[in-house]
Amino acid sequence: MKIVFAGTPQFAAIALEAIVAAGHDVVCVLTQPDRPAGRGRKLQPPAVKTAAARHGFALLQPASLAHGGIADAIAGMRPDAMVVAAYGLIVPKAILGLPRLGCINIHASLLPRWRGAAPIQHALLAGDAMTGVTIMQMDEGLDTGAILLQASLPIAAGDTAGALQDRLAALGARLLVEALVSHPVPRPQDPALATYAPKIDRAQAEIRWSDSAAAIDRQVRAFNPVPGAYTHINGIQVKLWRVQAEHGSAGAPGEVCMADATGILVGCGHGALRVLELQRAGGKAMSARAFVAGSDIGRGARMGR
Repeated sequence: MKIVFAGTPQFAAIALEAIVAAGHDVVCVLTQPDRPAGRGRKLQPPAVKTAAARHGFALLQPASLAHGGIADAIAGMRPDAMVVAAYGLIVPKAILGLPRLGCINIHASLLPRWRGAAPIQHALLAGDAMTGVTIMQMDEGLDTGAILLQASLPIAAGDTAGALQDRLAALGARLLVEALVSHPVPRPQDPALATYAPKIDRAQAEIRWSDSAAAIDRQVRAFNPVPGAYTHINGIQVKLWRVQAEHGSAGAPGEVCMADATGILVGCGHGALRVLELQRAGGKAMSARAFVAGSDIGRGARMGR
């Protein structure tokens, strides 16, 4: 099958590799332009670009698909299908109808739950017990297209967004290959069941200690690795990478009740949170034990602004 592939991060690169392994003919790869990253802010290629270069695929990196030249180029390739996975750009109507079998999307949720840009993070924030992958026939709406295939998996108690994304990427790649072979009959989504997962704003990652310990635990895991849930200790910003919610009262919200080798115990709106791993701004992630040994934090200190 002749396929145009559109995707950007590692989640998409895994799907691209699965398409190649299944023997499909990838006639072109679209990915977003290189972006500055890291402390040096040097331009870094997307994971999909790296994968495409490894296989010698034709590559396009438009800043937008609205330019008519992109649609003309895709039309000239006469693809059977276009596969879209975490691409990050809107696919216009002029392109949706070009492939013989249309455009197929890999979405990391059980649609119609969590339509939008950040389904993995929102599933964790909401405390969902299950998530999964949907292979969907794209239309002009926001993840509103007909469902081709779905598969679910449980969310484990300690799952971070990064760990969950890895499992969903592998599941999505397998499901995509199955859909390309089996041509399942599309079934419409029920819009009454739709929930939405908008793009994460960094402000959402700041911890509110008036929230429950369980909610903060979900927040830390949902924003690991990006953008990282953060707070302040004695005016210094820190990111929390690993925590544990505990029952029982442990002081006022944000109050440090204990700081020793077992972690930093902080009061919350309900319950307490034991911080096990954290990172100062500009520093490296470290255990709470190492952090306590190198700071003057102690009982009665405050977290938050």
